[in-house]
Amino acid sequence: MKIDLLIAEIGSTTTVVNAFNIKPCPRFVGQGQSATTVEEGNVNTGLKNAIKNLSKNLGVENINYHELMATSSAAGGLKMTVHGLVYDMTVKAAKEAALGAGANIKLITAGRLRECDLQKIKDMEPNIILIAGGVDYGERKTALYNSKLIANLGLNIPVIYAGNIESQDEIKDIFKYTNNELYIADNVYPKIDQLNIEPTREIIQDVFEKHIINAEGMEKVKELIDGHIIPTPGAVMKASKILYKNMGNLLTIDIGGATTDIHSVSEDSDEVSRMLLHPEPIAKRSVEGDLGLYINIENIIEMVDKDMILKRLNINLDELNKLIDNCSPIPNTKEEIELIKLLAFYAGQIALYRHVGTLKKIYGPTGKRTIAEGKDLTQVQYVIGTGGALTRLPNSKLILRDIISSPKDKYLLPNKEVNILIDNDYIMASLGVMSIKYPIEALVLMKKSLNF
Repeated sequence: MKIDLLIAEIGSTTTVVNAFNIKPCPRFVGQGQSATTVEEGNVNTGLKNAIKNLSKNLGVENINYHELMATSSAAGGLKMTVHGLVYDMTVKAAKEAALGAGANIKLITAGRLRECDLQKIKDMEPNIILIAGGVDYGERKTALYNSKLIANLGLNIPVIYAGNIESQDEIKDIFKYTNNELYIADNVYPKIDQLNIEPTREIIQDVFEKHIINAEGMEKVKELIDGHIIPTPGAVMKASKILYKNMGNLLTIDIGGATTDIHSVSEDSDEVSRMLLHPEPIAKRSVEGDLGLYINIENIIEMVDKDMILKRLNINLDELNKLIDNCSPIPNTKEEIELIKLLAFYAGQIALYRHVGTLKKIYGPTGKRTIAEGKDLTQVQYVIGTGGALTRLPNSKLILRDIISSPKDKYLLPNKEVNILIDNDYIMASLGVMSIKYPIEALVLMKKSLNF
């Protein structure tokens, strides 16, 4: 069977392959999956098995594909460290750039690096180190100091500099004779209260694509994948941004087995914008590593309150413990499904409250006033559900509606009457990477999957 494009989503445990025909009319053909084989030393084994499973699902002997792209969160995903000057300014801007690109941030520092910070960098061996600091033509010493220390570590790790443009030549000199491949980006925080994170996001994804073959178990991935490969969370963000341009302000909630990610692409209301203490990016991602429905199931239950879970499910403690012990990544029994539905609600709700901004009352010389901190979601028109839970569980629209409808006065949440959409084909990440080469076709397929 001839297929125009295969897109692999290489996860930490599962590899999914989605098949698409691009011409004459874009169409989602089918899906196959297999266990990821990074830990066995070669991710291609699992990738080939997923393609075989796709053939079986389509009822054909062989798949002849023209092109293969991929997203990946295997081998630890895109591990980064971020280093800036002031936490609420350059550090925050650099962090937003990294998260939006799909990074798994392992270390964030503000100010001068300490010996313990340097040791952490050496121990964790990130895929990319991001250095920022200083507005343009402002403070220079901290970024230069940190760059010298990082250069002296002797690590063979790409470095991105996205700080004060006045220091770029000196930064180039610092890394000139090191093992670090240096990339220069526009300043993520060029002026006070001005974010400029998109150029750095693009460079991060380019560097990831170039260096993914250095990750353990991923060395041979380019033998099969001849197209783009980007971090899976970054692909979901790309898809969200394309939909934003076409549909308007939106929020994507991605509840998975390992993490719960929130992607918002929306503008502030005029009212909230005037109250904001610090600027927020239009496109913002947060990742909650303690809210994975499979990996963190016991943690979520403890966070919520076991007694409440027992009451909602009408079961006793022994029955709950048995469900936890026997729960698989894909729930099978009615009882397992009901438990995961409930935990998906709580995981999504907790993640959303961590992502969204709040209103606060403060007292100053002129008396009491209201300020806003964080991301304003009050202008969101669409809430999109993706990830294994929300695309496969029954009544997932109701779960999403409940997530955003809880009464929390201080939170800048979407309107309760917002439109709810589900990524029914579970292809949002695939379409994000597809959009790099086929943006129009990716948008058509996204809308089909959302029934929009």
